Amino acid sequence: MPRPVDHARYSDPATLDFYDIEAPDYVASGKGGVSRWLDDFIRALPEGARVLELGCGGGRDAEAMLLHGFDVHPTDGSPAMAAKAEERLGRPVTTMRFDELSEISAYDAVWASASLLHVPLPRLNDVLKLVFAALKPGGLHFASYKGGGIPGRDTFGRYFNYPDRRALIDAYAASGPWELVSVADYIGGGYEGGQGPWIAITVRRPQA
Repeated sequence: MPRPVDHARYSDPATLDFYDIEAPDYVASGKGGVSRWLDDFIRALPEGARVLELGCGGGRDAEAMLLHGFDVHPTDGSPAMAAKAEERLGRPVTTMRFDELSEISAYDAVWASASLLHVPLPRLNDVLKLVFAALKPGGLHFASYKGGGIPGRDTFGRYFNYPDRRALIDAYAASGPWELVSVADYIGGGYEGGQGPWIAITVRRPQA
């Protein structure tokens, strides 16, 4: 049985265990292409932008950003996933949980495609505060979340915060004076198969 979520933590042990155990199969399943939102994100960044990726998985989005000449810092909370990304990228990938982010005004952008969706919902705004602090003034942040409105686990035992649109916007508003660039509801898939609701949000740290 999956372990219950400890809401005092910023990551769910059962979810991290899944990615450590399933890393080879998970990475092999995701070779089809980069995130549908990555091209727009890339176009919005300055030349040579310094980009932090939270939850890089197998490294496909990081690879695409590197090919555009960005200074990319890929990270993942799973050591096994970080190792698979290192194989693909040919460079070090940092093993780091979201709550371990400590840099201040260091990045032009933070990319978090299908990663912050694993943060226990009561702690999401705390993690977003760290993302806000890590961005330079004017820095851009993108994240995508599975929607639904009720936190819980999927068939693999992974925890998802499953916010609805209002809850997600409120979490960002509680974490800092973000400028909301866009928020979009869409239908997408996942490792478990099938289609379901997703939410993509892009925000900006205001210029000083």
